[in-house]
Amino acid sequence: LVGEVGELAEIFQWKGEVDPGVPMFKEKEKIHLGEELSDVLLYLIRLADRCHIDLSSSVLRKLEKNARKYPADRARGRSDKYTAYSDDKKTMMDGTSGDYGTKKDSEGVDNGGKSAEQPAKASSNSG
Repeated sequence: LVGEVGELAEIFQWKGEVDPGVPMFKEKEKIHLGEELSDVLLYLIRLADRCHIDLSSSVLRKLEKNARKYPADRARGRSDKYTAYSDDKKTMMDGTSGDYGTKKDSEGVDNGGKSAEQPAKASSNSG
């Protein structure tokens, strides 16, 4: 699967921003794109089957979850983390609670979402 996704990504690697419908692609490139998209889709379907995952139900649940996490009226055109759209920053949109959106250092101090700095490792070179 990873190899196929890599082949798909390679098609877009040097294209920059791609317009809907990929009008800058030649017909041969569009056919190749369709083939690589198909390869990725086939691998995903097979993986879901082997894992006994009902992909259709999973997709619907994920769309519903994202709709709660990213309300269209507040999230459209933005790329903020889902906690920016919640009235209660400590409660996820699915009702679970936790300390989402913040990371605390070893003393429990909020450091603005950054990981606590680790002490420098001692050099293994002697002398």
